[in-house]
Amino acid sequence: MRRWLLAALAALALAGCKALPDKPVRQTMYDFGPSSPVETAATSRGALVLPEVEVTGILETPALLYRLGYEDAHQLRPYAYARWSAPPGQLLRQRLRDVLGRDRAVLDAAAAAALSRRGGTPPPVLRVELEEFSQLFDSPGESKGVVRVRCTLLENTGGGERLVAQRSFNVQRPAPSADAPGGVRALTAATDAAAQDIASWLQQR
Repeated sequence: MRRWLLAALAALALAGCKALPDKPVRQTMYDFGPSSPVETAATSRGALVLPEVEVTGILETPALLYRLGYEDAHQLRPYAYARWSAPPGQLLRQRLRDVLGRDRAVLDAAAAAALSRRGGTPPPVLRVELEEFSQLFDSPGESKGVVRVRCTLLENTGGGERLVAQRSFNVQRPAPSADAPGGVRALTAATDAAAQDIASWLQQR
């Protein structure tokens, strides 16, 4: 009877482990890697101010997050031994600077303020809110990277900022493996696609 009980407990523990994605066995740090090599064109569009990306809650930390959609999609779980090199908002902003900077000058708030003090025309402001940045498992063996951002384009006027346009972007990319490295690659691909979508949207403004 005792042997049967121990075997049953071991089977339950094994089943519980299989419900979770594979985890690294040592501390590992990730980023998006180098951006795609694209020849930078001559600056053809007006400058743009890109402040720090707005994030809240656990997205303010460098935790690498996932959801088990087949169990409880409302619960965010951090990988124990995998993390980003910086909070996701900072990584997203850097990738946006790389992509948007291919055809225009991208300024931070301090540079824009200095330009205004010198009498220059204040450039428009792109405010970005990062709302979702996680690896979503549809089953134990299949997952995808999910990136959701809200972008607000504002014009600087003498009386303050005026709304020009606003749009949400929800991008998903499949993960090549059901683990942290797969989630990193899926989220990197989703971020790159979102950055391209945002660039195309701004070109229409």
